[in-house]
Amino acid sequence: MASEEKKADGASLPEQPKQEAPSSDAGPSKNALKKAAKDKEKAEKAAKRKAQEDAQKAASAASDVSSHDYGDLPTVGLTPYTPSGVHRITLRELVAQLPPTPSGSGALHAEEASAEPEARVALRCVVENARVQSAKLAFLVLRQGAESVQAVVAASETLSRQMVKFAGGVPAESVVLVEGVVRRPKEAIKSASVGHLELHVERFFVVSRSESQLPLQVEDAERAIPAEGLEGKGEEDDGRPIVTLNTRLEHRVIDLRARHNAGIFKIKDGVCALFSEYLRDKGFVGVQTPKLLGAATEGGSNVFEVTYFGKKAYLAQSPQFYKQMMVAARYEKVMEIGPIFRAENSNTARHLTEFTGLDMEMAFEEDYHEVMTVLEELMLHIFNGLRTRYAKETELVRSIYHVDEFKLPEAGKVPRIQFPEAVKMLRGAGEQIGDFDDLSTPQEKLLGRLILEKYSTDFYVIDQYPLAVRPFYAMPSAQTTSAPLSEQYSNSYDFFMRGQEIMSGGQRVHDAALLSKRMKEFEPPLDPTHPGFKDYVNAFKYGCPPHGGGGIGLERIVMLWLGLPNVRLASLFPRDPVRLAP
Repeated sequence: MASEEKKADGASLPEQPKQEAPSSDAGPSKNALKKAAKDKEKAEKAAKRKAQEDAQKAASAASDVSSHDYGDLPTVGLTPYTPSGVHRITLRELVAQLPPTPSGSGALHAEEASAEPEARVALRCVVENARVQSAKLAFLVLRQGAESVQAVVAASETLSRQMVKFAGGVPAESVVLVEGVVRRPKEAIKSASVGHLELHVERFFVVSRSESQLPLQVEDAERAIPAEGLEGKGEEDDGRPIVTLNTRLEHRVIDLRARHNAGIFKIKDGVCALFSEYLRDKGFVGVQTPKLLGAATEGGSNVFEVTYFGKKAYLAQSPQFYKQMMVAARYEKVMEIGPIFRAENSNTARHLTEFTGLDMEMAFEEDYHEVMTVLEELMLHIFNGLRTRYAKETELVRSIYHVDEFKLPEAGKVPRIQFPEAVKMLRGAGEQIGDFDDLSTPQEKLLGRLILEKYSTDFYVIDQYPLAVRPFYAMPSAQTTSAPLSEQYSNSYDFFMRGQEIMSGGQRVHDAALLSKRMKEFEPPLDPTHPGFKDYVNAFKYGCPPHGGGGIGLERIVMLWLGLPNVRLASLFPRDPVRLAP
């Protein structure tokens, strides 16, 4: 009975139908359909818009009378070469052909300008800046080396608006090939160095397009590096960004485009040319000595050690050994321009780990001051040559890094300050220094100011340095040979510019026995029989004339001549303890 009641109760409740799983053949949802419709509509509109743009471009191109007179050229070298037959000119040649008028401005009155024949030119140059004045007019400043000229792109019946727009939109620093007519403007142009001429563009092609965003602007690199303590300041008072030395060196290729940098390195090349010119005229022969050595030439620890086929070798601190060996080999006057490596962990404004040395070595007849005289005359030749031949570059750089005119003594009157006299002058100025102490950098600068005040010169020599502060190959002075080593002087000298040392030199020991003795007495002692020294010492066993010389730091000369605040500015890609790139 109970079971029947249960069945009756269960029969009174209908069973719930089971839900079937959705079919995989079901269509997309309403949202998906709406989205697809919108996407289709967008695509149709985009296609229509593109078709309209293409039609407009086609129509524009069809009506572009200048379509063959502007654009981006294919990469040179990747397309077959076909001579253009177009003679290209430089701005310097152009100015020589069309110099300024006698008045100096170069500008002409309207009637004069219309009467002067037009000059058609083609030149490859760099876009310094470009601006679109209107749909029909654009102005550009084009640079070539240190010179610049204004260019005008003006729409006419033969020059399209499209070409105006193209030329005005070319990024700064792009390399372009321009053809046009040169005219004299009615008023001198102040935005370009060639202010008496203006180029009216007829053809304009991009040879190499620059990226629009530069790591730094060339015009910002054409200002002095920030003074110490201002590196962290975002911008100067005039709103222009401050570009630190580190930023410039990290983007050195762009930094080197600054006009004053071109001046710096032209002067640097000039120093080398004047150095070789003077010495070659005196009978010196240029040599090229090894830069991989078996031992450190100065006998110190400031050398770069390299692995040389499982052995130790060292980068040359100087060509010292080989200059002397050449004199012993009967080449009595030698000179060299080459790299010098110094492993000095110094991050000062006057030190580099790699720099260029100007070296000379010569035999003398009776006294080492014969060598000093040649070196004095050499330096005066360089200074006077920079003053006369490189006046324009010097003036340009000094307009940025302001420094007093470099004062020179007359020939034959270069002050030669004996070391004891230098010590006396420093003590008179309140410095505490021992008789045989080496001069510190601050003391050298102070001495430079004292000598300038007394002798009215920025160039001078200090002679007879203490033997203990000179290399082992320095010849001891005859005046103190009987004194203890710590109280002896040497036949050595340093040359100075503005209170900073630019050259070190002196008489060298040319007797093998004395040289061996000096090496053993040196601190730390050196072994004359060491494989790195043996050949050097033996060179003096077979007869060698008395000789001396000096090594000049090229970058330091340039720095001090121009008043640069940091020697890195005189090095293309400087190397210091923290910089190995670029």
